[in-house]
Amino acid sequence: MPRVIVPAGLTMGPRYRYVRPPDPIPECYEIHLGDDLVELTETEAAVWAAAFHNAERHAKLEVNRESLIRFLETAPKPEPKATTLVDSLIARGLLVEFDTEGNLEPVFSRHKLFPSGQGLGSTAEEPHLHRVGLANQPILTLPNDVYMLWSFSSLHSNLWEACTYYVDDSEHVAEGGEPLGLTPQMLANEIAQHLPLLVATGCGYLDQLVQA
Repeated sequence: MPRVIVPAGLTMGPRYRYVRPPDPIPECYEIHLGDDLVELTETEAAVWAAAFHNAERHAKLEVNRESLIRFLETAPKPEPKATTLVDSLIARGLLVEFDTEGNLEPVFSRHKLFPSGQGLGSTAEEPHLHRVGLANQPILTLPNDVYMLWSFSSLHSNLWEACTYYVDDSEHVAEGGEPLGLTPQMLANEIAQHLPLLVATGCGYLDQLVQA
C-alpha cells in the first residue's frame, strides 16, 4: 500500500531583519500552520521545500519518507542530517505521512484542505475530468468527486468531515433516488490518491487544525 509524505502549511517566505545596511541573510523562513507562523532555519526550510520536488513522482505516489531522505542525501549539496531534519518536521506537523489505501480518518480529522489553484472545468473531449491549474494554465485533472470536494473542503472543520458531508445521500434517497454507495473512507481514499500532486503543484495545501 502506497505510504506517501506531503508538506503541510502555507509558505510565507523569508523574513529579513530591520537593519541598515541591509542584512542579505534571512532571519528565518516562515510557514503558516494552524494559527501560528512557524519559524524555520534556512536548512529546515530547504528540507520542507524538497518535499514538493518532482511532481511526476508525487503523481505516481512514489514520494515517501525514505525517498525524501535519499533525495536530500544525494543532492548536489548533500544534507548529512536529512533523517533528523525530516523526522523533526514530521513531529512538528510540517510534513504529513499517510497510507493512501489505509484508514485515513485519523490524519484527515487533523487537517483541512484548502484549494489554492484555479478550477478550470472539464473539456468536451473529457467531460468526466476537471482541470485545476494556475494563471489559467491547467496542471492536473481530477475526477468529479475529488474536484468538488477540493473546491468546497475548506468550508468544513476538517477533511474527514468534508468527506462525510459529501457522501451523505440521505436527502437524495428521501427524494426517491438510489443510494450513491459511497462511504467517507471510500472518498477519502480517492482524495488521498490525488492529494500529493495537488500539494506538490501548489494547487492545494494542507493546514493543521488549531488545537483547543
